Amino acid sequence: MAAGGSFSIVEYFGGDDGHRCGYCKNAKGNFSHGMWAHSMTVQDYQDLIDRGWRRSGKYVYKPVMNKTCCPQYTIRCHALNFHPSKTHKKILKKMTKFLSKGEKPAGQCDAGCDGERMDSMFGEGGEVPPVDPGKIQHSQVECPIIPSSPENDNDSRPSTSETSREETVSSSAGKSPRLMPKPGVGADPGKPPCRKAKDIRKERRLQKEQQKQQDGGCTLTNLTPAPATPSSGQPKPLEEFITDSLPDEPLHRFEVRLVPISFEDPDFLASYDQSVELFARYQMAVHGDDPFECDESQFKRFLCDSPLEAETSPDGPDMGYGSFHQQYWLDGRIVAVGVIDILPNCVSSVYLYYDPDFSFLSLGSYSALREIAFTRQLQKQSPKLSYYYLGFYIHSCPKMRYKGQYQPSDLLCPETYIWVPIEKCVPRLDASVYARLNEDTRAGDARALKDLGRVMVLHKRTVLPYAAYSRKKKGFSDEKEVEQYASLVGQTCAEKILLYRS
Repeated sequence: MAAGGSFSIVEYFGGDDGHRCGYCKNAKGNFSHGMWAHSMTVQDYQDLIDRGWRRSGKYVYKPVMNKTCCPQYTIRCHALNFHPSKTHKKILKKMTKFLSKGEKPAGQCDAGCDGERMDSMFGEGGEVPPVDPGKIQHSQVECPIIPSSPENDNDSRPSTSETSREETVSSSAGKSPRLMPKPGVGADPGKPPCRKAKDIRKERRLQKEQQKQQDGGCTLTNLTPAPATPSSGQPKPLEEFITDSLPDEPLHRFEVRLVPISFEDPDFLASYDQSVELFARYQMAVHGDDPFECDESQFKRFLCDSPLEAETSPDGPDMGYGSFHQQYWLDGRIVAVGVIDILPNCVSSVYLYYDPDFSFLSLGSYSALREIAFTRQLQKQSPKLSYYYLGFYIHSCPKMRYKGQYQPSDLLCPETYIWVPIEKCVPRLDASVYARLNEDTRAGDARALKDLGRVMVLHKRTVLPYAAYSRKKKGFSDEKEVEQYASLVGQTCAEKILLYRS
């Protein structure tokens, strides 16, 4: 079981009925399996998303890939090897110009353009089926009593650019050759070496950020600037594109704050009302929601309620693991919020909402680049944490293909749960909306269900393997449902996660 007395407890709902697809608008074409997570350890959720699951609030779902109309492939970006494309660089430069001088692009981008992240629990109008609260059991779920039995002591948790160029000058036809400089005496060894003005500005900004952190308050996720001058032939790092070229006193004051999703956290509480109002404005302007569809209860249910238990680890990031709001503050007010999960191996993007008045800044794409940079920052503290998960890649929906532009990236094979480079997947997905992505025909699911009896269940506050539970429930069989659940989560998760049985 999980260290520290934490347990993942879920109720499985099956997934036989089709519901409306938010991508192709098919009324009954979207099929997914779902379960309600009363609680979830970060490692269990990491293992689940590596099998194609994804959460919406406390609802965790997995598309039926070979049946649903628009198959949704889990996608991850190799954050450490990421280099921004020309489009990404333009977005970062656009932000720099706005912050520095207030410059806006000539043609304002309307909401949702330029690859804004639009796959959500409800943002595209029905990716996730509605959950009837009456079906969710809350009694006897909170406090399991763990019997002292060797069967339950199984803690077999799996460990789970543009290149910078040297300027060369040649004496070509029609141009005068550059004159060689006269020999000199060289630098004065008694004086400090010359430094570029932008290096000095970066150092000052870093000192200011460190001072803010020392003064208290929420975690700032502004980035430590990378070395200003990469060696010859090396790509310019993402961090330098983000922090580069800002003057000491820009026209607009901008910072990124990370706050845990907790009503006991003062920074989360202090910004809560502003976040709720911003969410409603975004949903109505960008997705056309009615006010009742994006009120405080919906905000809380989908973007505040999380099954993830906050955890810390000696080899983990300073802020720990769990669910967070990454807030983008401009001149003292929030203009965007990225909802993220920090997990043992990755930062997982959950949702992004922003002020529609600032859609010209392409905040969806900008925040994704900031989250990739944030992942790189966390990896320095936690070596395993090196991936950025963008949710689902939907090749059959052209406007959702933008996620493939954050490279290098992989898609998850829906049959073997092996990661495959996206460039190898695209030809297969061009030929068929559903495809086995792993080219090795002999490969199978390494964590496939092998022993149903070892699936762990929670019944009357007692944790026991399914084999023992089924012996007690004479005359009643839920074997088919439990087998379907265990096949979807895999043997490893089935032996750690507690399946609630009423």
